[in-house]
Amino acid sequence: MNWMKAVVAAAAMAGATAAGAENRIDRQRADAPELSAYGEHAIGVRTLELVNPDQVDILSIDPAAAPPDELPRYDRPLPVEVWYPAGAGATGAQSMRVFLRDGKTEAEIVGQAVRDAEPDRSGAPYPLVLVSHGYPGNRFLLSHLAENLASKGYVVASIDHTDSTYRTQAAFGSTLVNRSLDQVFVLNEMARLSSDGASFLNGLVDAGNAGLIGYSMGAYGAVITAGGGVTQASIEYPWGAPHGTLAIHKAGSDSHEALPDPRIRTAIAFAPWGMNTGFWDAGGLAGIRIPMLFVAGSVDDVSGYENGTRAIWQGATGVDRALLTYDNANHNAGAPMPAPAEADKVDADLGWNLTGHYSDAVWDSVKMNNIAQHFATAWLGKYLKGDDGMEAYLDLVPQSNDGVSALNDDGTPKPEHSHWHGFEDRSAKGLRFERLKAGE
Repeated sequence: MNWMKAVVAAAAMAGATAAGAENRIDRQRADAPELSAYGEHAIGVRTLELVNPDQVDILSIDPAAAPPDELPRYDRPLPVEVWYPAGAGATGAQSMRVFLRDGKTEAEIVGQAVRDAEPDRSGAPYPLVLVSHGYPGNRFLLSHLAENLASKGYVVASIDHTDSTYRTQAAFGSTLVNRSLDQVFVLNEMARLSSDGASFLNGLVDAGNAGLIGYSMGAYGAVITAGGGVTQASIEYPWGAPHGTLAIHKAGSDSHEALPDPRIRTAIAFAPWGMNTGFWDAGGLAGIRIPMLFVAGSVDDVSGYENGTRAIWQGATGVDRALLTYDNANHNAGAPMPAPAEADKVDADLGWNLTGHYSDAVWDSVKMNNIAQHFATAWLGKYLKGDDGMEAYLDLVPQSNDGVSALNDDGTPKPEHSHWHGFEDRSAKGLRFERLKAGE
C-alpha cells in the first residue's frame, strides 16, 4: 500500500507541476541545432498601436449587391509587437497576455524579452524583420522566433492583422486584399519611427535592410509582397475578395508592379497558402524578386505540399531559393509557438481541441521551433547581415537521413562527412533542405 500511496502522491505532484508550469516560448531542446541558441543581446519588447489611414473597407462591401460607385474606406488599426536588442541587465516583466485560437481564452506566455526595456543602441541600426501571422492568428503566434532573432541583433515587428486575428476574424476577402498592404505599411512606419526623436525606435532600425517572415496567410502575403502577382481567376472567385478588389495584386498590373519594396531583401514563407487554390501561375511566380526560404510539412492539408509550397518554390524561377521540409508534418510545421497549457480543451463552437491549432501529430513543437530558429538565423544572416559563414549551414545534402557522420579524433570532418552542419550527431532526421538557383 505504501508504494501505491507513493505513486498517487507522485502523480498528484506531477499534475500540480504541469498545471502551474509556465508557457515558455524560449525552450531549447538538448538536440537543438547550433544556430537556434539565443544570441548575445538581452531583449526588449514593446507594443505599437499603428493605424493605416484611408484604406478600402472590405467588410462594408456587400458581395451580393451591385458594385458601389465608390468603395467604402476606413482607418485600419494594426497593433504591432516589437522585439529588439536591449541594454545588458534589463529587468522587468517577461510575460505576455495572449488570446488563444478560440478568441476567448487568455493565457500568459513567458520568454526572455523584458517589457519596455531600454534599447541597446551600441550596435544600431539593426536589420528589420517583419512577421505576419496566419488566418486566424495574432502577433504572438511566432513569438518564439521573433524574440530569438532579436537576441541576435534584429528589430522584429510582428503585426496583428485586423479582420484576421482570433478576436477580429471576419470576411476572408479582407485578408486576401490587405496582407501585403499591411506588410508594406508597417515597413514604412518602422522607417518613419526610426527617424522620430520621440520614439524608442529612433536610430534603432535599419528599415532599408529588411526581411519578411510569413506563416500561412502571412506567407501568402509575403509571396505577393516579394513580387508574386495573383491570377485573374483568383480575383473572380465568388468566395474571395468582393467586386474585383483583389485586382490590385494581379500579376503585371501597375498596382502590383509598384508594390514590392527594394528595402525588403529576402523573405521566409512558412506554409504559404494559395497555390493549391489557383492564386498563382508560372507567370505570377516568375515575378518574385528576392531570395526566399520556404518551409513546409510534407503532408500539409491546408496549403498543400506538392501542389502548394513545393510548387511555389519550384515556380519562383527568377531568384535563388530554398525549401526546408519536415517530413510527415502538417500545416503547423515550425511556425506556431508551442500550445499554451490553457489551449488543452475542446471549444464548443469550434468542435475541436485548441492545441490542434499549434501542434503537429508527428513532430514535437519545440523541436520544430528550434529547427526553424536555426535556419532562419542562417538565412537572414546570409541575406541581411552578409555573413558568409552562414553558407556552411545551408550547403547540405538534400535528405538529412542521407548525411554521414565521419569525424577524425580531433573533431575535424573526414572527406566522406556529410552530416548536416550545426546538428548534433544523429539529430538531423526526417528533414529535407533543397536549393534552386535563379533560372532553375
